[in-house]
Amino acid sequence: MSDEQPGNDSPDPFDEIIAEETDRDPDLAVIEAGSRTLRTQGGPPQADVPARPEDPEVDRALREVETELASRWGETKLEPSVTRIAALMDVLGEPQRTYPSIHITGTNGKTSTARMIEALLGAFELRTGRYTSPHVQSVTERISVDGAPISAERFIETYQDIKPYIEMVDASQEFRLSFFEVLTGMAYAAFADAPVDVAVVEVGMGGSWDATNVIDGDVAVITPIGLDHTDRLGETPEQIAVEKSGIIKPDATVIMAQQPVDAAQVLLKKAVEENATVAREGLEFGVVDRQVAVGGQLVTLRGLGGEYPEVYLPLHGAHQAHNAAVALAAVEAFFGVGAERAQPLDIDTVRKAFASVSSPGRLEIVRRSPTVVLDAAHNPAGAEAAAEAVREAFDFSRLIGVVGASADKNVRGLLEAFEPLFAEVVITQNSSHRAMDADELAAVAVEVFGEDRVQVEPQLPEALEAAITLAEEEGEFAGGGVLVTGSVITVGEARLLLGKG
Repeated sequence: MSDEQPGNDSPDPFDEIIAEETDRDPDLAVIEAGSRTLRTQGGPPQADVPARPEDPEVDRALREVETELASRWGETKLEPSVTRIAALMDVLGEPQRTYPSIHITGTNGKTSTARMIEALLGAFELRTGRYTSPHVQSVTERISVDGAPISAERFIETYQDIKPYIEMVDASQEFRLSFFEVLTGMAYAAFADAPVDVAVVEVGMGGSWDATNVIDGDVAVITPIGLDHTDRLGETPEQIAVEKSGIIKPDATVIMAQQPVDAAQVLLKKAVEENATVAREGLEFGVVDRQVAVGGQLVTLRGLGGEYPEVYLPLHGAHQAHNAAVALAAVEAFFGVGAERAQPLDIDTVRKAFASVSSPGRLEIVRRSPTVVLDAAHNPAGAEAAAEAVREAFDFSRLIGVVGASADKNVRGLLEAFEPLFAEVVITQNSSHRAMDADELAAVAVEVFGEDRVQVEPQLPEALEAAITLAEEEGEFAGGGVLVTGSVITVGEARLLLGKG
């Protein structure tokens, strides 16, 4: 651990952040944060998106498992309870209680934050398990150990190991376990079998009745809450926060990103009820400074234990800097920084960890000449963050959008966020049954962009080709580019078509 303390010779930029937090009541929460420290061996993160198995027999076996999983309730069909997943954990011997965990909810930024937390823990020699959703290309991405997705062989083996118990629970319940519940059970079993020292778990949707919520997270992370899944979680940030606050457990530490005031009040009230300690972005931790750098940004973060200057983050956008601040505070809290110890984490280890972070499908460049960027923004808040990051990090003279969205999303809000950025937009749809019909999406796009700026290509390969052709009209040495967005599924399919994975 480093003994360096931030200097006091000059005005502290962090004080200015605090001064700007006029819409928060600092008396609503406990300031200090704490947890326990673990030490063991673990490998460095090796984040990537796995391709299909090269072995035909393994690929066949994986497809059989995928087919069986797909026969269950999909992730959009929910029954609000944890009864079935709790029953599965019971017959499996409660594997989720064999390791401590960091539980992450929120509307945007969960997966990137989870990856950063994983990288930090791995850099401090802890063996990690990470469970995130949805996947970009392969279902095996969702379950990672030691910073890398488990192999197809291990995924198949884990499913076969717990399949008899899944069938036992199916037979005893009114409804069969869902796709997401089975995957959650697989993740918790795989982590116990590894074994991991700490699990980093992202909720699927909401919090209280999410299948992941059979763990008691030592640290509960709440990324920014906005309007998404309003038909299931509520129509206001306050209502949504009620559901998401369900991951806050007794005596836990809550790491809270900047929130709308009404959402923050709900979260803080829940923390008080659970005797949880709270650290809030903009007060106890935050981003002190950030500068655009080649391939990402250089940030100075204020953590629970002090200042972390000149941290290189190979991701674009202010939102990723804020995700980094949240991730750092979560790991500090897990190690007891700010409660059990005053010193910050070792700065060189923190720098090494953040420099290794990747987040596929989040402003990811997959082609040059013209530049093609993928971003999985699928709601207005995510689109606004992505648009701002593109303006900051790229110098496009002409940007063409390729948009394929899900039918249950606020597509107008998403398109409006990108309208000032896109010279033209190519409307398409992905292969998911959830995809919005291209013609229906195009009708909304015409209202937002005007008819002259909208082109429709229902098939994604043709949409990509059309967008690249439009971007190339700027000339070989001009600044044309393409941004593919609107859905994680659209981004994943584009990623494969463009040769990634």
